[in-house]
Amino acid sequence: MTTLPFQALDPDLFERARALLDDEWLARDADLAPVLPTVLARGVGQDWHKAGTFRHHLVGVARALALWRQPRDVRLLGLLHSVYGNAYVDLVKFDAASERGRLAALVGEGAEQLVYLFCTMSRTQFVQKVLAGEFEADGGLVLEKDGQPQRLSPYEVAAFTIVSMADAMEQWFSWQDDIFSRFPHVLQRPQTAHWAASLWPGPMRPSARMLHQIAALGLALQHPGLRGQLPLPPMFEQCTRPLAQADEAAATSLYWSVIQLDQPLVDLDAATAVLEQAVRHNPWVGEPQMVLAQLYLSARRPDDARRAAESALQAFSAWGNAWDKRVQWDAWIAWTRILLQSATTGTWPERLDRLNNVALRG
Repeated sequence: MTTLPFQALDPDLFERARALLDDEWLARDADLAPVLPTVLARGVGQDWHKAGTFRHHLVGVARALALWRQPRDVRLLGLLHSVYGNAYVDLVKFDAASERGRLAALVGEGAEQLVYLFCTMSRTQFVQKVLAGEFEADGGLVLEKDGQPQRLSPYEVAAFTIVSMADAMEQWFSWQDDIFSRFPHVLQRPQTAHWAASLWPGPMRPSARMLHQIAALGLALQHPGLRGQLPLPPMFEQCTRPLAQADEAAATSLYWSVIQLDQPLVDLDAATAVLEQAVRHNPWVGEPQMVLAQLYLSARRPDDARRAAESALQAFSAWGNAWDKRVQWDAWIAWTRILLQSATTGTWPERLDRLNNVALRG
């Protein structure tokens, strides 16, 4: 039996994730569904955004917030968090000078105020101050806007921190590691001198820089003035565990070396050992554990495969978005469920071509 920091699968969390796997989940959400047609009418499904379209991004952020049981105004913020534009993206779907009333009539004044603040504050300054722990005693935070202090209430700080966590996880991959290197302290580098880094989408490697920052944002929610403002996201053991920057980088590199077949290809032992080490460095993402589960199945180690697959499902269910963005979150979950089913029933194909036939039963 392999000793690794696998997580037990929380049945309640997994069921919440399953309810969000189909595209229809948003249409069934009584709070978000009435807003979606207005958002779609602004062309968000046609706009490029990092690893997909702007619609894909907005829905992915809202999905994570729904999974994390955030209240209506925070979930609406997730769905609308960039519609007034912001310093990071030039997309403007509602004119803040003339359409705030229209959006407020659609979602309510409280939710619209959160969206407006989130879009117009300095997001960079916000993340810097949260990571530095520069809170007031009650958990509030003071930013600077147009040369004047801008105070955010503890509730706003908690909401913006949680949405920032979901926002970063949904979109960040290796392309942004390079073009936004050292975020939130980004250096201005000439594009032509770094043309190779600019080529979109690049190798689509998972981020080696962002996850430890998301963990740090989660830890900030443990501030006495912030804890209890909103439900804590489930990752990192309810936002109580850090992730070292070096561990994140090592785990990504080890995982990617297996994905790129930069390991011995005839026997499984080297690739398995490398992935096990990746999981030790970073046990909070599902993709390395999922690939490890398949290697265990190929090595006829069904018990280890079951534990790895269950832990991968727990991680996928906690995030609501993929870490490895080569395929979407729902596809990672679907294949992991196949692996878990095979580990449980002992039905993993012996022949390579039979992998084409596997299907989820029940």
